[in-house]
Amino acid sequence: MNFSDIPAPARESWQVPSYDVPLWLGRRHPWCVVIPVINEGDRIKNMLGKMASLNISDKADILIVDGGTTDGSLDIHALQAVEVRGLLVKTAVGKLSAQLRCAYAFALDQGYEGIITIDGNDKDDPQAIPQFIEALKSGVDFVQASRFVPGGVAENTPMSRDFAIRFIHAPALSLFSGFNWTDTTQGFRAYSRELLLDSRVAPFRDVFMTYELLAYLSYRAPKLGYRCVELATARRYPKGEVPTKISSVRGNLSILSVLFKTCFGHYNPPL
Repeated sequence: MNFSDIPAPARESWQVPSYDVPLWLGRRHPWCVVIPVINEGDRIKNMLGKMASLNISDKADILIVDGGTTDGSLDIHALQAVEVRGLLVKTAVGKLSAQLRCAYAFALDQGYEGIITIDGNDKDDPQAIPQFIEALKSGVDFVQASRFVPGGVAENTPMSRDFAIRFIHAPALSLFSGFNWTDTTQGFRAYSRELLLDSRVAPFRDVFMTYELLAYLSYRAPKLGYRCVELATARRYPKGEVPTKISSVRGNLSILSVLFKTCFGHYNPPL
């Protein structure tokens, strides 16, 4: 199902990994919350429980995009009980960026006006989601959660990660994008439909397979003059555990490689 504001030639050019849709109850709201997961166990159950208690489903549709979960945490009946309206299961290769391309393409095809993304590992507080929606309604194109702006909460953040964000990742993206970012590695953010459909952004390309899409959009949106804001949020790591899919050495080196490629325009679409 493609909506009229997506020209057919443009839609046909999108590179979207293959995926199945075992659950889809249809669109109810102009906004959706996309949750990428893979084997999050009780973490995703806890977060969905929080979202249910906050009545998030009264404001936005909840969609989960799964990268290949095998731990039994995504039982469809259990998901429906906490108001999840859609489950997409990526069947192609790729990590987070591939998952997001699946979900974003699906959401745009369904006509959503804006997409909020929050990680499924229960580190972010979904209480901020209504603020993201209000920002999108007011005309903001890119909303980034930040634990480092006034009012934000950073709890148990590993020291190495805190240093890398504050003194490497965020400063580099700020310098090269022209927007003063403070928290650029986390996935709690929101995008307008206009931003994701802009051919100068072109997020639906196979170059985005791991963690490239997050850094790229933080760089590209301000460069093109889109309205960006950061909102104060809470990000809490559990004591003694770092729930992440990024390996300590190789994964972090990959993140730095993506960062520098982004800053020097490596992922920009061809003119």
